[in-house]
Amino acid sequence: MSRLRALRKERGFSQVKMQMLTGIDQSDYSKIETGKRGMSLEQCKRIALVLNTSMDYLAGLTDDPKPYPRSQK
Repeated sequence: MSRLRALRKERGFSQVKMQMLTGIDQSDYSKIETGKRGMSLEQCKRIALVLNTSMDYLAGLTDDPKPYPRSQK
């Protein structure tokens, strides 16, 4: 997932920092980033929140990395 890696690097985060921010083990995160493993819906949600993007962007459904307006709940 080159999008995922590009966003992470753009934000200045290491994979270890992503582990701290998302709770996803660094080795699992690395596998997600390289495409060796898929991510769960919950993992995708956590990553999208941390990287300030949309789940659709991470899934390749849109080319716009801007996040959607968040629910106020």
